[in-house]
Amino acid sequence: MPWRLSRLHAAPRAQWRPSQDKFTTRQLRPGPRYRSTSSQHQIDNQTNQLNRPNYNPNNEESLSDLGHKIVSDYAHLRPKYEIPKLPIVLAHGLLGFDELHLLPGNFLPGIAYWRGIREAYESHGIPCITTAVPRTASISERAQVLMDQISSKLPTSKDGKGREVNIIAHSMGGLDARYMISRLCPSPDLFRIRSLTTIATPHRGSSAADMLFRDIGPDLLPHIYRLLSRMKIDYGAFSQLTTKYMYEHFNRVVPNHPEVKYFSYGASATPHLFSAFRISHGLMDVIEGPNDGLVSVRSSKWGEYRGTLMGITHLDLINWTNRIKLLAGRLGLIEQTFNAQAFYLAVAEGLAKEGF
Repeated sequence: MPWRLSRLHAAPRAQWRPSQDKFTTRQLRPGPRYRSTSSQHQIDNQTNQLNRPNYNPNNEESLSDLGHKIVSDYAHLRPKYEIPKLPIVLAHGLLGFDELHLLPGNFLPGIAYWRGIREAYESHGIPCITTAVPRTASISERAQVLMDQISSKLPTSKDGKGREVNIIAHSMGGLDARYMISRLCPSPDLFRIRSLTTIATPHRGSSAADMLFRDIGPDLLPHIYRLLSRMKIDYGAFSQLTTKYMYEHFNRVVPNHPEVKYFSYGASATPHLFSAFRISHGLMDVIEGPNDGLVSVRSSKWGEYRGTLMGITHLDLINWTNRIKLLAGRLGLIEQTFNAQAFYLAVAEGLAKEGF
């Protein structure tokens, strides 16, 4: 048993609480809108209810609350999908990018974060915009760049006013989008967001991030931050993905916008022996329950939860499936139960049925 898990098993299995580790976190910048004390009190009460764990780790039935289990609904592409009225903006997660070129120039094809997803949308006539924000910057910094990119890439409507959009976000991209919607408040003259669909977004943080900071320790952490600063590498994102930060800071000051519809999906998988997610998955399974290796199902739930993708890891969700697994599926050695392009086309179709 890995030492991290043995240490967790040795601890009393009490009601789970967000991490109480003491480490430096960047405070979110105050938003532009004024709120009265009474309205802020209501928001605090709402977010407290949203953030409190709704299951007991000692209760197996509660731990396995996966909602609608999605097993093979998106195994294959269909010839036709309903097309949403509004364009889709894709927002990437931590360490993400739009397209990455390993060599200068265009000698080699770039590596896309949304592997084949944008092409699937375009082939079905769905307008799609991909964005690229600072990979490891704080949520507020990433959200500002996200807003600027949507504004610059989205063409204005015929009447000269801003257009309406749907946002689909993977992982941390969902937090960027929530902050942009709630705190930056894009002007209607720029664009208006009608819906936000988050996919494996850590709305309540990740215990994997908690363990990372616990292992580093408060003495070593300032030295690492100074080193990253000298290397001109942003580090604001890391501490903001902990359960403590999301519980005590982010969700208290980033309420849902009443005019935006929120949807979410989660994923649950059991990584194979050589998977990069094997250790983190085992840790999170003990603390938070079913997870995709980086984000738990419980943390993924926000707004209208549309289901849990079974047997899917955090990278499978953006079509970064292990090549050996893909080959085994094509040879018929294992059953293919998930096609990322089919999933995202179905998400777009769901938005179309909602009138978006």
